[in-house]
Amino acid sequence: MLLYSRRGCHLCEAAEEAVADLLPGARVVEVAGDPELERAFGTRVPVLVIGGREVAAGRIDAAALAAALARGVTDPD
Repeated sequence: MLLYSRRGCHLCEAAEEAVADLLPGARVVEVAGDPELERAFGTRVPVLVIGGREVAAGRIDAAALAAALARGVTDPD
């Protein structure tokens, strides 16, 4: 589980809190400073990837994340 994020982004901060509460095993990946990640995500962060699939982006709060998890989104690893 990966959360692509950017420092100073209020949406990213909210997503990081939700992920820390509901998916404590997730890894936060900073996109700034990595040319490949900046090309892939630009300013379209936060982006949550589980099992290689993008499951949420933008406003990822606890309710949105809980809804995604309720739909059966899991990490097969």
